[in-house]
Amino acid sequence: MIHQDYMQLALENAKKAALVDEVPVGCIIVYNDKIIASTQNNKKSMNCSLGHAEIEAIKIACDYLGTWILDECTMYVTLEPCPMCAGAIVQSRVKTLVFGALEPKSGYVMSLHNTLSDSRLNHQVEVINGVLEQECSEILKKFFKKLRNKRKNKK
Repeated sequence: MIHQDYMQLALENAKKAALVDEVPVGCIIVYNDKIIASTQNNKKSMNCSLGHAEIEAIKIACDYLGTWILDECTMYVTLEPCPMCAGAIVQSRVKTLVFGALEPKSGYVMSLHNTLSDSRLNHQVEVINGVLEQECSEILKKFFKKLRNKRKNKK
């Protein structure tokens, strides 16, 4: 499979999140060409701020591999990771991050900070951005437009 194929699978997870009113972010982790983690945002359903797709995927991948070191893994996520998720990616030593849409308000890979390439940290991550960017961005725009309309109609 190629990056676009894996990102398409992450997008399918994002669509699942949107169906239950979660912010539509999907994530998968690949090890030796095998998907070992596949999830989406679960903050609302878990009632926990740690329910980001990346955090959930890291937990699943660590359980699968029986180690906290994911240095032979590639993570695919539909949205640029936030500070918490960028830190978790560094801490788990993910080899490569592939993401779709930039997150100008909280992205800590390229938009606000370059956490994954910061040489002061103990690990740097290869980053590939813009894979299926339009599709990844569009699902978020539709979700937030729907959310704004819902709030507007409640008033």
